[in-house]
Formats: sequence, C-alpha cells, structure tokens
Amino acid sequence: MMIELHGCDTPNGHKVAILLAELELAGVGLEHSTTKYNLLEGRHLEADFARINPNRRLPAIVDHAPAGGGEPVAVFESGAILLYLAEKTGRFLPTDTRERAQALSWLFWQMASLGPQHGQAHHFLRYAPEPPQYAVNRYTKEAHRLFDVLEGRLSQGDYLAGEYSIADMAVWPWVRASRAIDMDVSQWPALKRWFDRVGAREAVKRYGEVPKDHPAQARHMKLSPEQWSVLFGEKMWDAAKG
Repeated sequence: MMIELHGCDTPNGHKVAILLAELELAGVGLEHSTTKYNLLEGRHLEADFARINPNRRLPAIVDHAPAGGGEPVAVFESGAILLYLAEKTGRFLPTDTRERAQALSWLFWQMASLGPQHGQAHHFLRYAPEPPQYAVNRYTKEAHRLFDVLEGRLSQGDYLAGEYSIADMAVWPWVRASRAIDMDVSQWPALKRWFDRVGAREAVKRYGEVPKDHPAQARHMKLSPEQWSVLFGEKMWDAAKG
C-alpha cells in the first residue's frame, strides 16, 4: 500500500481517517492500509512503533511512495500528517495566499490550543480519580473560551478558511468530542451550523464517530491500574526512556 496508516478512535486519529476518505471520494484517493490500535492495550509503546513515531503517539503514517522516490517517509503528529497528505495530493489546502494562511493558522490553532486545552478538560473531568476543583474550573472555562473563538470565526463564513479544508477536518472531531465533557454545541449557533454542515459529509459520517461500544463513549472512564499505567503512568514513561 502507498500509505500505511497507524490509527485509533480518538479525535486526532479521526482527522487523518477523514482526510483519506475525502480524498477517495474526490477521486484522488491514496491506496492505503490501516492498522487500528486500542490505546488501553499499549501496543503503541512498543519499540517497533517507536521507529515510526519516537514520541509513541497516534496517529502516524508511513508513505511508501514519497514524492521524488527513495526510502519510505514516516510522518507523525496529526496536523503534520494532514498537511503532508494535502500537499502530496494538492487537495483540501487552498492555493489562494490568504485562504491558505487562514487554513494553516486554524490548523495550528487546533494543534496548539483546541486539542491540548480540551484534552486537559477531558483528563480532569473524565479520568482523574480525585480531580482538583481548580483544574476542573481552569480547563472547563478554557474549553468554553475556545468555542467562543470558533463562534466568532464561523459567524463570518461557512468554513474556517473560505473553502472546506484540512483545518475543518482537524477541528471537527474535537468539537464532536466536547459532548463527553458536557458541552452543548447548540449554545454557539454559528459553530452548530458548521458542525452539522461538516458532519453531513459522507467521509465524516464514515470515519468521524467513535463506535458505540468504544470505552471512550463513557462519561467517566474507570481505568484498571494497567490501563492507567499505559495512558498516564509508568509504562508510558518507561517507553519514553527506551
């Protein structure tokens, strides 16, 4: 296969799956295979995967037919993967200078702000056994503030960068995941219209949802000591040293 995708059912994992599906539906699909990981099992912490992503996080890809030929190219960090694939195919990244700047700005905004801050909200609201109230308040407020930022942008147009792009693909799964931290997207009218618009796309319907029986659907995650070690503790730390 041209693209070897190492994926998972998380917002970051869904971004890449959505883009690959969008490319396929647009008639410029990249031949690819998918290896799906369960983050609670810890296969992504093994040495074999570290050769693809030394940070041992998902998703990651290996391009076996990179531009210019030569050895396969490994790409990690979901935003970098979206940008790499968009540039490889010439799709879903505007060519107009201003719209391209907007797309890249919102893509990196998701990577630097929306994902990390909402991720912390998920951690303290859903995973922490005794969440400190300060942390709960801090990240809940920040999660709402970032939706206010999106509301302002989306009140100006249908998509984040003029046309539908990898920026929308990056943001949408994190907006969807906000339901797990009791955020109702309908409180932000422009954001809700955009969320429904993007969510109605066939690629997003196929690859943007968490399976109903997936552990991540639970409002409060009860982890075994082994699972906690894989996600937040000794196994994760030891893998980084190795």
